[in-house]
Amino acid sequence: MHSEDLHVTAQLARLELSRDEEDRLEKAVSQMLEHFAKMKELDVEGLEPTTQLALENRLRDDSVAEVPDNREALLKNAPELEDRLIVIPNVL
Repeated sequence: MHSEDLHVTAQLARLELSRDEEDRLEKAVSQMLEHFAKMKELDVEGLEPTTQLALENRLRDDSVAEVPDNREALLKNAPELEDRLIVIPNVL
């Protein structure tokens, strides 16, 4: 990657890079582009694509579970109540 390309890209992304950061980033991007170029050279003819697509829907149906009514037991654990509501301290 040319340093001018990196500079333009950084400007478009509204990034302010120091000279040291530009040098390190230019080197890292160049290494990635070299790896991608090597990957293009691989012969993948006849290889099946690898995907994470399931052959069937893995999602379960939404259903309402029966929940026992233990409001009273839960409210007993609250440190402070006000009209059957749990009082939560202000954060701000």
